[in-house]
Amino acid sequence: MKYLHGFGNHFESEARNGILPVGRNSPQNVEGGLYAEQVSGTPFTAPRHRNLKTWLYKISPSVVQGRFTEVGHPTWISESSRGRFQKTPEALRFHPYPENSSPMDFLDSIFTYAINGDLYRNSGMAIHLFSFNQGMEARYLYNADAEMMLVLERGEIEIHTELGVMELSPLFIGVIPRGIKFRITMKPGSSPVRGYLAENFGSPFQLPELGPIGANGLANPRDFEVPCAGFESKAGDFELYARYQGSLWKAPLSHSPLDTVAWHGNYVPYRYDLRKFNTINTVSYDHPDPSIFTVLTSTSPVPGTANIDFVIFPPRWMVAENTFRPPYYHRNVMNEFMGLIEGAYDAKESGFKPAGASIHNAFTGHGPDAEGFKKAVGMKLDPVRYENTMAFMWESSFPFWPAEQAMKRPGLLDQNYADCWQSLPRTFR
Repeated sequence: MKYLHGFGNHFESEARNGILPVGRNSPQNVEGGLYAEQVSGTPFTAPRHRNLKTWLYKISPSVVQGRFTEVGHPTWISESSRGRFQKTPEALRFHPYPENSSPMDFLDSIFTYAINGDLYRNSGMAIHLFSFNQGMEARYLYNADAEMMLVLERGEIEIHTELGVMELSPLFIGVIPRGIKFRITMKPGSSPVRGYLAENFGSPFQLPELGPIGANGLANPRDFEVPCAGFESKAGDFELYARYQGSLWKAPLSHSPLDTVAWHGNYVPYRYDLRKFNTINTVSYDHPDPSIFTVLTSTSPVPGTANIDFVIFPPRWMVAENTFRPPYYHRNVMNEFMGLIEGAYDAKESGFKPAGASIHNAFTGHGPDAEGFKKAVGMKLDPVRYENTMAFMWESSFPFWPAEQAMKRPGLLDQNYADCWQSLPRTFR
């Protein structure tokens, strides 16, 4: 499968030669009898370097569809008035999310863990897990509320979008912009799929500034991949689902909405291989702040304060002298949701598992468990390589409200999480 490379670029792609207009957008008479349709991901007057839009050349425009009816979703909750949430300063940890054994596709399997911010004011996020074993064959979805980031923990999928198809497997992330229509299928031979999903209600993800790091480091723009144009031209009985104002709606369709034959613009879905991240780490002392592991950020109106930072903890060398190498015990003004894709996390090697999660809200103390602390203070400070690991964090300036369905689902919440610190001895002398 072919991809275009870059982040923030103005791309163009056509599945049939000669469709894209040259020197003009030409919404009046499009080659091939197509319709021109523009998708704007930012306000029209956003600064040029932040302005996001894409021209689509479609077989049928988006106005050709049935009327929407609200259908709801029992476990996908994006705002507080449609579900019950708990406010707690406790440190929370969740056991791995169980795989669904009954037939289920991506849309039906979304299960909310936490929300924050306010989707009505374009701020904050919602975090979900999913587990499914069949594709969305005749169902399509777009999210009018949020940009969506998928982090797979197992299985292999294809995300069929209006702009083309992206393959996703563990250690890749996929991002689908607000309003872009898509369906998700399983690749042939794939095991059941499980992973994490973030809805970003705020500004679209962008690459973080590098500051004193300089020209090179973190995620390189050229490593982001955008799908090439590919379209579905088929008629039949289909359903279009819309996530709108925290609820799910459905409209009938007589054709596939993924009928874009050509497109050009910078409002695009993309994927990124986390293994290509250029890790920056200390070579002297002290454990560096997680900001140096930021892949993407959603900015807020407050400089230096993220709506969301997406941070990873990949395989890396740990080279530091005369210091405590794991994350020190800390309390932050920011709020953290952590997940694990594979392997173990060095600060909690035994209790934090792939497809598990933890939440540490503002100024809630957290850090290595007693076992990790004992290991770290007694280790010889030779260079060490952390292998077979990939943890990640969504960090936000808004506190997370855990959903009651996650807190009360049998076997999901780790009721004994706080015990991992209670054996830390008092050694003052």
